[in-house]
Amino acid sequence: MFYVLSKLGFMVLRPSNALILALLLGAGLRLLGWRRRGAELIGIALTLLVICAWTGAPTLLLRPLEQRFSVPATPGALAPAGIIVLGGVIDTGLSTELNSAELIDGAERLIVAAELARRYPEARVLLSGGSNGVFTNDDLAESAIARDLLIAFGVPADRIVVEDRSRNTHENAISSFAVVEPKPQEQWLLVTSAFHMPRAIGTFRAAGWRGVVAWPVDYRNGADVNWLGGRTAAEGLTMTDMAIREWIGLVAYRFGGYTDALLPSP
Repeated sequence: MFYVLSKLGFMVLRPSNALILALLLGAGLRLLGWRRRGAELIGIALTLLVICAWTGAPTLLLRPLEQRFSVPATPGALAPAGIIVLGGVIDTGLSTELNSAELIDGAERLIVAAELARRYPEARVLLSGGSNGVFTNDDLAESAIARDLLIAFGVPADRIVVEDRSRNTHENAISSFAVVEPKPQEQWLLVTSAFHMPRAIGTFRAAGWRGVVAWPVDYRNGADVNWLGGRTAAEGLTMTDMAIREWIGLVAYRFGGYTDALLPSP
């Protein structure tokens, strides 16, 4: 239920949707005779839409999240018992319909997972993620599709562990812990998008994982901020949606007790 409510709630809170809804509401107010109020709402919504689409605002929102954790400085010194790869990079509905692996944003998670599996040949690879359908859970589990991809990339099947029921980060952490039952002294690499890493690390720690090490991938920004945006309106709005979703997620997870800090640190 939490998964469905969070998905539906963010459909309204998503800036790209909320601002368009505000424009429509402003137009409706003008038609109903509240011309001044309608014009004010249209002006505010249009200004925010331009800021989100064509300025450096999305970068400023994402930067604190992406730069919170970094890849270990001495990866050669690690001896991980396993590699955890979080889902959210495969469209399970389309993959089920077309009977093929349909990747979406963040597919670097699987590419890096294959690289790490070769670098650390003794480590298990835990794929965490079920169906990402909102109202039904009848699609193929994302982790099952990812497993086939990693095998095609050359990762031995007997090294791959599948957790195929989770649908959000909290469930990733809880279900993954139950599947592998990690020992306190074990080191596990956590692979997810850099902007999602703070919430993921905090959630896994709260679920009882002690030796989890961040391995962020899928960066959306470099070191510099282009105040004119330097991207299309669609790209700017997508990044804004992504950043706002994570900040809301951090607050909601902390309020719900799902993470060990509002903004977890290394």
